[in-house]
Amino acid sequence: MKLKHIFKQGKTNDAPVLLLLHGTGGTEEDLLPLAGMIDSDASVLSVRGNVSESGMPRFFKRLREGVFDEEDLVARTEELNEFLAEASEQYGFDRKQVVAVGYSNGANIAGSLMFHYANSLKGALLFHPMVPRRGIELPDQSGVPVFIGAGENDPICPAQETVDLKELLEKAGADVTDHWERMGHRLTESEVMAGAEWYKTNL
Repeated sequence: MKLKHIFKQGKTNDAPVLLLLHGTGGTEEDLLPLAGMIDSDASVLSVRGNVSESGMPRFFKRLREGVFDEEDLVARTEELNEFLAEASEQYGFDRKQVVAVGYSNGANIAGSLMFHYANSLKGALLFHPMVPRRGIELPDQSGVPVFIGAGENDPICPAQETVDLKELLEKAGADVTDHWERMGHRLTESEVMAGAEWYKTNL
């Protein structure tokens, strides 16, 4: 198991498994409070990115702010997908029950899973994501529910990125809900609560 992580068994085996993916410079501890807000019964698999940018953990390399190293992104996405299969065997959860909860860089790798693999996620809550790759054919994501939390005035992730991402995922069949705030790139409690309400209805 190549990726550093925390696994917490949920109250029931048939509840989803929340895959927590932190932002740049975060760790596998960062999003644990979110899991409790979204689904306190679910199992939790919280992963630390294994790319270091000036000592800050990330899930894949970038060439500069907002410009991804596509080759590395593809390789790291494959690595994460394989890790999920290994983890489901090790911890005995259903691989088909994984719901990603990602912020910023973590939301980008979660989005990348959906851009490259069918049936990789049962659903996703993406907070401040960008479009992981452009100009590729997406696998069928029919009926997969996706929540996107975005900032109208986000300096790191322009609003157009959210509009484009929603459109691309919808073209692949996903059922996308967007939620807008005006708090820049910050992950706000109201945004998480909106995601939690959405989760109750959709998952």
